[in-house]
Amino acid sequence: MKFGISLMPTDYSVAPTELAIAVEQRGFESLWFPEHTHIPTSRKSPFPGGELPEAYKKILDPFLALAAAAAVTRRIKLATGICLVVERDPIHNAKEVATLDLLSGGTSRISFEYSSSFRSTSSRPAVWIRSTARSIPAPAYPLRSSASG
Repeated sequence: MKFGISLMPTDYSVAPTELAIAVEQRGFESLWFPEHTHIPTSRKSPFPGGELPEAYKKILDPFLALAAAAAVTRRIKLATGICLVVERDPIHNAKEVATLDLLSGGTSRISFEYSSSFRSTSSRPAVWIRSTARSIPAPAYPLRSSASG
């Protein structure tokens, strides 16, 4: 069995670089950072457990935090605990995934979610396309255009 560490990195948590070094030194398999970019000002359903934790308001971008972790590690897998693809530009998202894959030496993983965890704010049903047991290896998208002209 392999174990990884997941943390919602913020401006007041341990730095992604410090955590990545510690995770790798302690022999863990992976480091996961989630994404929650769009926090509604009001919700039809309350956050489970009461008030929305402050971390949701101050969470770092997962790709930037993972890129920082890639700069100080060599072995651990670096992954998005979630990537909210419908809240991202598809071209920018593909480039971020490809860049992280390149910077990490191929150790990056990505997991996707269709809708945010605040399902009641969306007219779309929440469709989970990520597995809790596996992540998807980040494909090595070419960073240069193959189109001529």
